[in-house]
Amino acid sequence: MKISIALSLLILGLGSVLGWQDHQRHAKVRASRDKLVAEAAKFGITLAATQKEGGVHVTKREREHGDKEVDAGNTATEFIRFAKEMEAIEKKGSPPDKATQKKSREFMERMMALNPAQLKILIAEVRASKDLNDESRNGLINFSIMTLASDHPQAALALLTESSDYLKIDHMSQSIIFSSLANWAKDDPAAALAWVRANSAKFPDLVDDSAKRGIIAGAAINDPKLAFKLIGEIGIKDGDEAFRNIANAAKTPEERTTTLAALREHLATLPEGEIRDKASKSAFRFLIQDAAEEGFEAGSKWIESAGLNSEQLEETSSLLHSIKREESGRWVEWLGAKLTGEKSKNSIRRLIDDWTENDYQAAGKWLATTPPGPTKNIAIRSYAEAVAQYEPESATQWAMALPPGKDRDETLESIYQNWPANNEVAKEAFKKLHRIK
Repeated sequence: MKISIALSLLILGLGSVLGWQDHQRHAKVRASRDKLVAEAAKFGITLAATQKEGGVHVTKREREHGDKEVDAGNTATEFIRFAKEMEAIEKKGSPPDKATQKKSREFMERMMALNPAQLKILIAEVRASKDLNDESRNGLINFSIMTLASDHPQAALALLTESSDYLKIDHMSQSIIFSSLANWAKDDPAAALAWVRANSAKFPDLVDDSAKRGIIAGAAINDPKLAFKLIGEIGIKDGDEAFRNIANAAKTPEERTTTLAALREHLATLPEGEIRDKASKSAFRFLIQDAAEEGFEAGSKWIESAGLNSEQLEETSSLLHSIKREESGRWVEWLGAKLTGEKSKNSIRRLIDDWTENDYQAAGKWLATTPPGPTKNIAIRSYAEAVAQYEPESATQWAMALPPGKDRDETLESIYQNWPANNEVAKEAFKKLHRIK
């Protein structure tokens, strides 16, 4: 999805102005025009990021009270003018300078100071403007509403539904409604649920599965048991994402343990079979991933204390994208000790593959110092296959460190298959030496 420079600047200059991202620790909003909005919606958060250059960190200002139409009108006029300037920059294809970036942050501060009534005036001005293209108009209206999602979620929802007849429903508007409902449900889940039920039929494009998950994410902050119960009551189709939202709400080991207890109660209410098994795998996987994000010491300690059975423990195979890369070796050793069979092998191989791809020197140093055993042999095989296309000689040395047998033979064959294309003579000599068919 393409997003204008004007809106990109406004979003990327925003610091901790919207509170919901604090509860969604998987938020990794990239500073890319084309991916910004899509990535935010993917992780169920409102768009926000820290402006690193110069250490600028925009924060909320106290919103003005009262309907100051002049202030709102003036802000709207300048807002529209600035958006036109950004459209011109975009057409030229030149990046915005520091002065323009500073100006965008100043606009955000002014926006954050407007109360809901003033923002309603501003939106009306933006809507009526004939100087903006549709993309900028839609984005600026969404951005205006987005500023309310944290501390005025009901007002944000009201403005969004009032604007739904001319707004294009996109990732940003869906993110706004998720965040608004999440913030509302955190304090009053019953009221947020009543709003969804009252508006589902009126605004089916807005009140979709993602919006409903906002209520679950918010309710999980204070009452994970209620959050699990709401999955069925609201009629969530994508249970996996709902489980992710609930797991993400637990930010400490103690909160995670409370959520785990609520999960076990919830699973007991489901019929035995495929439905319960699928729910169990998803929910345990997300809790384990979140624990691992805290680091090896805290993460492994919580996982070991959770009383997981062998089947639930196998969900640690999903650790790859949660761990700190510099702790990969410790997790590999831990997985080798805790898991058995193919699950263990596959988990270790994935971790080693990722580690080698991103830092083959660190992976090699760990491999050279780790004690002999089945875990090391699995790691050697993965490492040798990964480096074969760059350093086949080194890969061969590692392969020969494996005990004679199937693993060594298959690793040597893999090295042969991945041999650099520019050295056929050495490749054929390798094939002959190791009797590869």
